[in-house]
Amino acid sequence: MPRLSDTMEEGTVARWLKRPGEKVARGETIAEIDTDKATMDLEAFEGGVLEQVLVQEGGTAAIGAPIAVIGDGSGTGGPGTAGPSAATKATATARSEAPAGAGPAGAGPAGAGPASARAVAPAPRAQTPGEDLGNGAGASVPRSSPLARRTARRLGIDLVTLRGSGPGGRVVRADVENAAAVGGVLPEGPAGPVAGALAGTAGALPNGGAGALADVEEVPLSQIRRVTAERLSKSLEAPHFYLTSIIDAERLLAFRAEAVRATAGQEGARVTVTDLLVKACAKLLRAHPEVNSAWAGDRILRYRRVNVGIAVAVPDGLVVPVVKDADMKPLSELSSEAHALAAKAREGKLSLEDMSGGTFTLSNLGMFGIDHFTAVLNPPQAAILAVGAAKPEAVVRDGAVVAGTTMRLALSIDHRTLDGATAARFLAELRELLEDPLRILL
Repeated sequence: MPRLSDTMEEGTVARWLKRPGEKVARGETIAEIDTDKATMDLEAFEGGVLEQVLVQEGGTAAIGAPIAVIGDGSGTGGPGTAGPSAATKATATARSEAPAGAGPAGAGPAGAGPASARAVAPAPRAQTPGEDLGNGAGASVPRSSPLARRTARRLGIDLVTLRGSGPGGRVVRADVENAAAVGGVLPEGPAGPVAGALAGTAGALPNGGAGALADVEEVPLSQIRRVTAERLSKSLEAPHFYLTSIIDAERLLAFRAEAVRATAGQEGARVTVTDLLVKACAKLLRAHPEVNSAWAGDRILRYRRVNVGIAVAVPDGLVVPVVKDADMKPLSELSSEAHALAAKAREGKLSLEDMSGGTFTLSNLGMFGIDHFTAVLNPPQAAILAVGAAKPEAVVRDGAVVAGTTMRLALSIDHRTLDGATAARFLAELRELLEDPLRILL
């Protein structure tokens, strides 16, 4: 299992595109892997014959763990025939081809070892009584992933109390986190970990008692949902500070309508309010480098590039594709790129490059009719802008109350990186820019 995103710690095999016995070429896509951010293609490190699949569709494996065997077709590369020395060599090969921080599959070195042990190591064998499989304890400890063990130590969970939901009953991180959520113990039992977790709380469930579990559906966490939860939990460690401004959006909407007419017939070009907001923010971020910054523990990082992330809702959670150098791109180019990224996000086809390097984030829920909300920071960035719907409202123009259209903007900042007054100046200038939208292009 190679590292396919910068925050990935494990991956789930979504689909095998090759079956055992089929020939594969080096660099050919053999599987689709669900990572913490998107579904990514897995390319073969070496050519040969796919002899065995060690992790079935839906199974999860940590980075560097064996998921398949590619050999010469003789079957000598399988876990049933490889001796200890071959297994050790294969493990070393797999790790060397998927180091921490490595890019997409296919970038590993070629020609490592004989064909029968090129791609991956044998699968972990089953635990026998009295045997320690590297869990840090003896026979009473169930098989578990390294990530699950680290999470258990951090949360104070005893692995002995858990029943694993991974391949072969292996305890994975989700099992540990589920146990922590219900008080630390998920007893074993025929109904599985959820039944054990809910056994002591049936009285609090609808209908209570023996029939309570019929009203509960267990929904496994996707990689995107799991990492979204982790990152948002981490985000709330930052001291958030919120600022809200109401803008007169009449001229902005009229400008957007004119831009749509001007780009009619151009392929991929249909300017949206979000595009105008991204362009306006990018223009001001260049002038306000304090906002285009990040918290780095013992120092503050001020980015030289302006890369604006746009939050996109997908079925499994939330992803943030990034428009690079948004301040330097013409509005038509920025709009086309933003739309292409959003389409890739909804199809689950975003690459690591598409989601990397963001310096500021924008989240627009106006299309859902939401008037106002505050967004959680996208760590380690210093700020995120939340945009509500444009709605008819009474406004004051030239001392008279008239019908108009307003929009609410809420800026969330990391108070460790930014002061309130600095963020307020940025938001005030953003309001002025959006109320005189022609300046966005100047």
